[in-house]
Amino acid sequence: PALAQTPAAETPAKTSAGVTTDSGLVLQSLTEGKGAQPTPTDVVRVHYKGTFPDGKVFDSSYQRGKTISFGLNQVIRGWTEGMQLVGEGGMIELEIPSDLGYGARGAGGVIPGNATLHFLVELIKVR
Repeated sequence: PALAQTPAAETPAKTSAGVTTDSGLVLQSLTEGKGAQPTPTDVVRVHYKGTFPDGKVFDSSYQRGKTISFGLNQVIRGWTEGMQLVGEGGMIELEIPSDLGYGARGAGGVIPGNATLHFLVELIKVR
């Protein structure tokens, strides 16, 4: 269930590791995007690298050598929330707690249950 938010709660808290939103998502802007910011129903084209806290890569469009496009309403909640906070041309780091990722179930035999996930994401295009 959604929690009622006060105006002060709508402002993300800044930490040395970046900004922590009310949901627990931690993000750090590496390159400011000058273009459009996506909404939850937009399709985005990105380059990304996903790692576990120990640095082990579990998925990377960079390693595949091509970008990927998807609807923000078709991915984990941490991506949907985080990608709305960057503009086209921007690059961010996301630390996604388990409850905004794959939760206790994990994913595809690659991501264990209750895993915190880290992503480096470059937003190429919003459409």
